[in-house]
Amino acid sequence: MVFRWIKFAVAFVLTVALTWVLHTSHGTVPPFGKFLSPYVGFWRDGETAADFPKRQELALPALQQPVQVRFDDQRVAHVFAQNDHDLYYTQGYLTARDRLWQMDFMTHVAAGRLSEIVGPERLEMDRFFRRMGMVYGAQRSLDSMMVDPRTRLALTAYSDGVNAYITSLSPKDYPFEYKLLNYAPEPWEPLKSALLLKLMAFDLSGRSDDLRLSNALGKYGPEVVKDLFPDYPRLEDPIVPVGSPRTFTPVPPPPTPAGFEAAMSGKVPQNEPAPDLGSNNFAVGAGKSATGYPILANDPHLQLNLPSIWYQMQLSAPGLNVYGVSIPGAPTLIIGFNQDVAWGVTNTGADVMDWYQIKFKDATKREYQYAGRWLPVRRVVERLKIKGQPDRLDTVLYTRHGPIVYDHDEKPFSPQTPVHHALRWTAHDGANEVLTFYLLNRAHAYPDYLAALTHYGSPAQNFIFASNQKDIAIRPNGRFPLKWNDQGKFILDGTDSAYDWHGWIPAAQNPLSHNPKRGFVSSANQTPVGPEYPYYLGWQFSLWDRGHRINERLARMRRATPDSLRLLQLDNFGINAQLMLPRMLALVAPTQLKPAEQRVYQELQRWRYNYDPDELGPSIYELWYNQLIKRIWEDDFGKQTGLEMRYPNRDRTNTLILHQPNSPWIDDKLTPEKETLPDLALQSLRWATDSLTRKFGPLNDDWHWANQKSTDILHLAQLPGFGHLDLNVGGGVGIVNAITERNGPSWRMVVALGPQPKAYGLFPGGQSGNPGSRYYDNMIAPWVQGELPELVFLQKPNERNERIRAAWKLTTK
Repeated sequence: MVFRWIKFAVAFVLTVALTWVLHTSHGTVPPFGKFLSPYVGFWRDGETAADFPKRQELALPALQQPVQVRFDDQRVAHVFAQNDHDLYYTQGYLTARDRLWQMDFMTHVAAGRLSEIVGPERLEMDRFFRRMGMVYGAQRSLDSMMVDPRTRLALTAYSDGVNAYITSLSPKDYPFEYKLLNYAPEPWEPLKSALLLKLMAFDLSGRSDDLRLSNALGKYGPEVVKDLFPDYPRLEDPIVPVGSPRTFTPVPPPPTPAGFEAAMSGKVPQNEPAPDLGSNNFAVGAGKSATGYPILANDPHLQLNLPSIWYQMQLSAPGLNVYGVSIPGAPTLIIGFNQDVAWGVTNTGADVMDWYQIKFKDATKREYQYAGRWLPVRRVVERLKIKGQPDRLDTVLYTRHGPIVYDHDEKPFSPQTPVHHALRWTAHDGANEVLTFYLLNRAHAYPDYLAALTHYGSPAQNFIFASNQKDIAIRPNGRFPLKWNDQGKFILDGTDSAYDWHGWIPAAQNPLSHNPKRGFVSSANQTPVGPEYPYYLGWQFSLWDRGHRINERLARMRRATPDSLRLLQLDNFGINAQLMLPRMLALVAPTQLKPAEQRVYQELQRWRYNYDPDELGPSIYELWYNQLIKRIWEDDFGKQTGLEMRYPNRDRTNTLILHQPNSPWIDDKLTPEKETLPDLALQSLRWATDSLTRKFGPLNDDWHWANQKSTDILHLAQLPGFGHLDLNVGGGVGIVNAITERNGPSWRMVVALGPQPKAYGLFPGGQSGNPGSRYYDNMIAPWVQGELPELVFLQKPNERNERIRAAWKLTTK
């Protein structure tokens, strides 16, 4: 009897203890009891038909008039409101309904608050984003947005709609990520929308090589750097064609000051965005189109995640009927079309981020030298909340140039000369980017497009345009600093006012191509303009490959259809391989090769430069080519030098391989032998063959490109099991179909203008952010296959369409 009571007592204690353990957070470990609970846990996030009724009426606070919403077979919402307030309110409500956790999570990233959710492992990233001035820049932009009554209404109504959805939830209804990470959504505010736009600015303009090039300048001198890092590439096909007419008188750039050589530093920006983010957009004019009207295409290349970076919607209100994609968390549509016009964007990549070397008066860092005076440092104390740990304080120092991104975490070149750099970045300047998209959504003609772009600041984008009045145009656009040539290519002198940014290039003088004679416009992140453009925009842009291939195909097109442009988006031809592989094969004598290497060599001889998923050639070529580049430059610019530098770009490296076989850079300084270019080519081919053999066995079908490249679409927080791995897709860096391991076309769209536009599009994901919904990833399979379904563009709410699946009515409480 006593023994039974002892067993009962032990079982009871263990049950209580286990219940406490499972329902309590322990440091960063979430309470898994709550997560697994059938009443409030993730089981409730599975979606049934009843969770999305075909017809329902919802009473929402703050709506002014009834709103009608139709949902099509892709779960895309078509919103018909009677005023702008209700339109953006509904956009916020419906977006939050599908993507609340994603919106919330990304604003935590942008604000440097990720440690609050996931713990101390993200602390340094949080410090980095705080020191990059993300909140500072977002607040300044928000100030500009709130001055204009149109964007103030859009932002506040959108926030009210998001909050209406949040307040309708109880903890059991939260998206599963909240349950897994054990936190709750917080109220939305317009600042969060501004933060999301700044995060996009970071992704697209937050990469800089100024510090790396300054180190190279200090080590090798100006002549070497001028040769290896030229201001204009040997091969180029600019966005605005060379010889395009100029319609303005340029303002004089600031005078170039005397030379400044920065102290070398071992610290460069951390957590930089991927270098292969980019995009394509192109449009053919009426003369090249089978329809007699322009056709426009856009496919922005960004990181591939679930939930997807974009959210599809149709927004209709008096004076507005527009379809496209938005950034979840921000009002209006970023890329899209309406009855009369279509537009899209690609990243410009102009030099809009500069670093200034700062001289402090003493170790207290309370004053810094500028223009012969000591100016006070503005000190901002940042409180970082960390899950499972006490809060941390971090003081960020602000100068007139911007924040000091690194101060005490820096590894100086000399202990006696600590190096500090302030960041000057256009994303810190106030601008009303939301107004640009607000006006583009309502544009009817070419003058409306030009007017909308005048409000845009950052990140600089190549805005493409087409209209049913048969205009096509493209403008590399944003707020570009007025600089002398090469200003910002290297670290600038923060003590001398001559190195400041002295105003802006007039917006009306930003590059422009309007109805060019060649009958098309296009961009693929390449150099925006030729050498005749009177202003300095930067020294390095994306490689010419994609842009040149697009222009080659567009130049040959006759009677183009939407499918012509879709197939161009899927083009897998490798321009760089076509240029370089014959030379590389010629450098290697087949008699030097072992039998296995000879078979690999012969496979490359048969390859026709297509990066299709089942090709073997790209797997071999990419490893061989990149290893050859590494063997040429690593001893001179790699980490073994003790300095953070970068390799010369691919265009300059190709010139060396093709035309400079006796260059002194070819010899590996780390070995006693003197290597020749054929030596390095042979070594690199053997290395590539050995790498693939170790991975897949002797040459066989497992070497195919999709297998070697291994494209993944991961959950945004990289939660295992909620993404798609090893997609069977081709493409790659420098390919028009620019799918890499983690990046690629995040939205493909083709719009045929005319009396009634017809549009096609999809993104690699789904409308829902809920992994329990079939609309979480239902578009991935057709995206992989290169399909582009027609988009449902309704002219009125009661229009009959066989693809409409649900009709909701939203009313005020």
